[in-house]
Amino acid sequence: MKFSKRHLAKTITWRIIGTLDTMLLSWFISGDFSIGMQMGLYEMVTKMVLYYLHERVWFKSTIKSSNKRHILKTFSWRGVGTLDTIILGWVISGNPLTGLKIGGAEVVTKMLLYFGHEKLWYRINFGLDQRNKRKQVKNVNEL
Repeated sequence: MKFSKRHLAKTITWRIIGTLDTMLLSWFISGDFSIGMQMGLYEMVTKMVLYYLHERVWFKSTIKSSNKRHILKTFSWRGVGTLDTIILGWVISGNPLTGLKIGGAEVVTKMLLYFGHEKLWYRINFGLDQRNKRKQVKNVNEL
């Protein structure tokens, strides 16, 4: 598999945004700064493990249609991620309602933040050196 500095940078920036979102939501909803920090720390680890397992399951999928696959994969990941947040929120705060509130809020904020993250990365040429070179050559050849 070829290493992609773009995908690595995109992954890292999303994990930072996602972790900050979880930390802030957990802090605001619980009213406890410590709960927010614990949520961010634990979730960083659990999300990486769960994401890896999610990717392994989907790698073996036989769904061929890319639109159907992307939609199902998106919703299945959001389900896994939200369930992880709810459980962590419950365990860390000791209150199942706090876990549900954090998980419920996160569904909305994560989708909005992810959309913005994707839009921003769509405009950034970082890591697209080969694609940019091909475009330049094509433009020169068209002259």
